[in-house]
Amino acid sequence: MHDVPAYERDPYLQALATEAVEVGQDGGTPWAVLADTVLYPEGGGQPADRGWLGEVAVVDVRKAAGAIRHVLAAPVAPGPVTLRLDWARRFDHMQQHTAQHLLTAIALERHGWRTTAFHLGESVSDIELDVPALSRLQLDALEEEVAAEVRAARPVRARRVTEAEYGTLPVRSRGLPEGFEGDIRLVEIEGLDLNTCGGTHVRSTAELEAVALLGTEPMRGGTRLHFVAGGRLRRRLAGHEARNAAIKAVLDAPEGEFVTLAQRRKDELRDAERRLRALAEELAAAQAEALAGRPGALVDAHFDGRDPAFLGTLARRLAALAPAKLAFLTATNEAGSYFVLTGGEQVTADVQALGTQVAATLAGRGGGSSRLFQGKAASLAARAAALATLRAALPA
Repeated sequence: MHDVPAYERDPYLQALATEAVEVGQDGGTPWAVLADTVLYPEGGGQPADRGWLGEVAVVDVRKAAGAIRHVLAAPVAPGPVTLRLDWARRFDHMQQHTAQHLLTAIALERHGWRTTAFHLGESVSDIELDVPALSRLQLDALEEEVAAEVRAARPVRARRVTEAEYGTLPVRSRGLPEGFEGDIRLVEIEGLDLNTCGGTHVRSTAELEAVALLGTEPMRGGTRLHFVAGGRLRRRLAGHEARNAAIKAVLDAPEGEFVTLAQRRKDELRDAERRLRALAEELAAAQAEALAGRPGALVDAHFDGRDPAFLGTLARRLAALAPAKLAFLTATNEAGSYFVLTGGEQVTADVQALGTQVAATLAGRGGGSSRLFQGKAASLAARAAALATLRAALPA
């Protein structure tokens, strides 16, 4: 086995003829240890690579028991194998990780903002800075400084040094792990940064293409800064352009008017909803008066296209208008089926107990106050049976 794996010797190597020297399973999941590998195992904030061992997918890469285990979609036999790297995924990680080094170095050296954490996400990455907040002006200035270093095409190199050499170099590091022994891997952005790191990186800051700072949020007393670089930035822009084109077609307006027009539509919708609620309350009041005038101690009614709020309003108005009546009200809309059982002050029946029986009959559930039981039903197929239960509970 190589002391330095192929992914470190040449991060741009995409395939490797090697050998499966050990195979096994962990909880039914197969894995293989190879004589050498181009696949990076998760570590240092960078996710593990993906690839193929022969025709078998490598679904994860981990360091375990002093070796690099390739977690597989299916078992393989020991012996010669060809390992292929998912290069698009790897290069994306190289761009994001190198962008992080560049951001961290500039933030620290030029502004005094120390990076305390790094996360390489699937679509957006972030660093956490030990500064309470950053203004948009500060972000714009930082983004422009990063852009200048991308244009400068600074070489990016990795090398290993002894512990003695390490002590003589101006390395940006949180310190070595306790008990660490052996050579120390450093990643350098020429003239700008020297850092301990085991990850994979591009050869030049020019390969970052561009870095965009997306925004910030408070995090543990500091600030989390979200960013994208390279291909992610181009894909993000393409997505925004596609959405803008779709919005333009829907709104029939130029991009510059999107926010104004969307706000106007939102205000109009809020006004329409307010008017709709007022109309629903008026309808509930009219329905309550009509139902209150019906003969008998039990009133029932069903409403299509109404929601629980309408039923509740109607039930409360009806109880006030007809204090001696028990009312069973139901409704259906696209979201489901609903019911309300209510009784006025002069109703002697136990509304809660009857409501529990009705809920069971309708295969539903609910609850409420002493004189109102409201719930959601699986369906209203047993509505007649529920009504019969209520009639039987009332005095003859």
